[in-house]
Amino acid sequence: MVEVKSMKQLFTEEQIKQRICELGAQITKEYAGKEIKLIGVLRGASVFYAELAMRIALPVRFDFVSVSSYKDGTESTGRIQIRKEPDEPVRGEHVILVEDIIDTGRTLKQLRGLLEDRGAASVSLAALLDKPSRRVTDLHADYVGFEIPDAFVVGFGLDYAQYYRNLPYIGIVEV
Repeated sequence: MVEVKSMKQLFTEEQIKQRICELGAQITKEYAGKEIKLIGVLRGASVFYAELAMRIALPVRFDFVSVSSYKDGTESTGRIQIRKEPDEPVRGEHVILVEDIIDTGRTLKQLRGLLEDRGAASVSLAALLDKPSRRVTDLHADYVGFEIPDAFVVGFGLDYAQYYRNLPYIGIVEV
């Protein structure tokens, strides 16, 4: 297991779950009368994805993509690798792309473009965390849990070299 020098709690489990309930209510209201397809970005978004899906009071279908840009480090390589495409077509679908954190914005911009090119009726972005100080694209999420400073965070699905995903809170780590 990789060790961290220190960890400071940024958001408690209660704060996170309350905010996800608010996002679910907002999505339910804005998509009233429509079916939506949630496409989760594996693996980091998995915990947020599951919690968010349970808070949306509409017909919801699930799908996933797998993308990599970190290679077990703390800095993005800038190179996006799509490892797993969505299993089902998105043509005509109202898609909400669910991500754990928006950093540079490159990954979600590429994924949004891919889904739009494939004929999705709409593509919205939901992210648990947004780090706008690191953005290198003009990407903005439609649904954001929390805006955070430029720090390396773990917990609630976010990892450091595949560890710490199972923490029920979000912490800032020094590695």
